[in-house]
Amino acid sequence: MKPVPSTTLLKPVFCSALCISLSLFAQAQMITGVWHGKIGGQRVEVKIVQKGDSLAGTSYYYASANNYQRYTIKGYFDGNTNSAVWWDDHLIESKKGLLGAPGKVPQLSVADFNCPGGGEMFLEGKAATKEQPGRTSGEVGLTKVVAPNFTDEWDDVIDNYTTGTNDPQYIDSIALLAAMPRTKTTATVPPAIAQRPVISEVAPPQTTVDPAGLEPATINEKFAVRKKIFTKEIPVEGEFIELRFYDNAQVDGDSISLFLDDKLIFQHIRLSEQAYTIKLPVDQLKRVSELIMVAENLGTIPPNTSYMVAIVGEKRYETKLSSSENSSALIRLKKGD
Repeated sequence: MKPVPSTTLLKPVFCSALCISLSLFAQAQMITGVWHGKIGGQRVEVKIVQKGDSLAGTSYYYASANNYQRYTIKGYFDGNTNSAVWWDDHLIESKKGLLGAPGKVPQLSVADFNCPGGGEMFLEGKAATKEQPGRTSGEVGLTKVVAPNFTDEWDDVIDNYTTGTNDPQYIDSIALLAAMPRTKTTATVPPAIAQRPVISEVAPPQTTVDPAGLEPATINEKFAVRKKIFTKEIPVEGEFIELRFYDNAQVDGDSISLFLDDKLIFQHIRLSEQAYTIKLPVDQLKRVSELIMVAENLGTIPPNTSYMVAIVGEKRYETKLSSSENSSALIRLKKGD
């Protein structure tokens, strides 16, 4: 029998050992990215971003640049078994052709992550409908690629994942921004690099406050009826602005929501002596954006007060914010001219 070269035997062993020995961050680097192929027989582009053991991102089921449906995705990754599970969570964009649009039925995918060598990476497994997870609807066959077909907010996260955009709070911010309604898309097929879309204009929430003067029931209603009190203007620049929120006085159970340009972006923020930190990508802001702090409750010591620290590059801005049953605090975020 002709002996098999030792290097041939070592190739699969080396790849397997390499995959097992990589750290969690290295595994996140590998699964984080753009994936092309098919899910349940449908052409798809999936952008996956790992945050700890959870997954976020977006999926495009497409027939062409003008015929697709886009979902937010959620899921998780098991680094011990190199397996991923994700599902189409919410439909956020739909462009239909004459025969409708692909991706009408949200999918749930279960796939093994494989790295056979040569720089190739695959996600292979089974798909089921989101509503019937126990019934297989087809195969999952995805290959990791360099360039996306569709450009959106996740591109910058993926491109710069190893140099800062892997921050969990930054990923959460992008997930919220990506779910905002849009008036147009910048999708292009075949692959092309285009400017990422910005946050579109969103109409202020409509209130259904009872005319008898009852307290508004929802946070959107509270936002709509309360007066916005200008508190501070903060110049912004760079890639993102970091905002830290603390309870300004005695910790008494204050809870707030944040609206950016009339859109709810964070809810149920419990203020304490520990900072609640969010990051907003500057290129997703308007020339002058308005951040509104709305009190969800007043705690045991009204009004609802918070202490906010804004980090812009190497600069630090501090301000006290107050919100009550009649008013909300307004901060202007202004880009340089």
